[in-house]
Amino acid sequence: MNIIEIVFSPTGGTERGARQISGQWGKTAVKIDLSDAKTDFSKCVINEEDQVLIAMPSFGGRAPAVAMERLKQIAGNGARCTLVCVYGNRAYEDTLVEMEDAAKECGFRVIAAVAAVAEHSILPQYATDRPDETDKAQLADFAAQIAGKDSELTSLPGNRPYKKSGGAGLVPKPTKDCVKCGLCAEKCPVQAIDPASFAADSKLCIGCMRCVKQCPKDARKVNGLMVSIAGMAIKKACSVRKENELYL
Repeated sequence: MNIIEIVFSPTGGTERGARQISGQWGKTAVKIDLSDAKTDFSKCVINEEDQVLIAMPSFGGRAPAVAMERLKQIAGNGARCTLVCVYGNRAYEDTLVEMEDAAKECGFRVIAAVAAVAEHSILPQYATDRPDETDKAQLADFAAQIAGKDSELTSLPGNRPYKKSGGAGLVPKPTKDCVKCGLCAEKCPVQAIDPASFAADSKLCIGCMRCVKQCPKDARKVNGLMVSIAGMAIKKACSVRKENELYL
């Protein structure tokens, strides 16, 4: 049996949350990176006896469309699967049910699901420094409860049909400090960045902030006014600490 992480984590927060769970299962996990645009996911091998964790962030209460498309190329072959949705302390809404539907379509047996809080990738004033020590202890406890489970999950919060997904909204742009190293274009999960101008195509960009995180010169930014407006829009929803949730 292998432990397999199927993860879409553009800025690393989702992967860190997922690792708090899979790291408790006694083996080093094999990682399948859904953010790698160059991978042929149809060639990924999952065996029935494997223990699989599928993790991705919630983007406005929905699973990232590109992550869903790539996940659906993987054959689950009846393997046990735990879903992990990571969100920035606002709400995850229909993300888990959307992930559940995709995982079942792939042939996974969904036995558990976790909604985990991590620092917001665009607005770090929300859920700052999470997962913290309290979160880590709680996620380790969740992992222990999931480890021996074999029966399928019966219900999750969320709606079908799913809520309407929004656009990227905040699209990073290069600043005068850009040295044209090309790392942003190379690492973009949806190949939205022109390798000549380093501008992002707003129709392709999903606002994941990977290019901002990866830039070695801190030379990609989003519009400061738009960030302030977005921060005010979700301030009330993010004002109270949300806790991690486990569904068995």
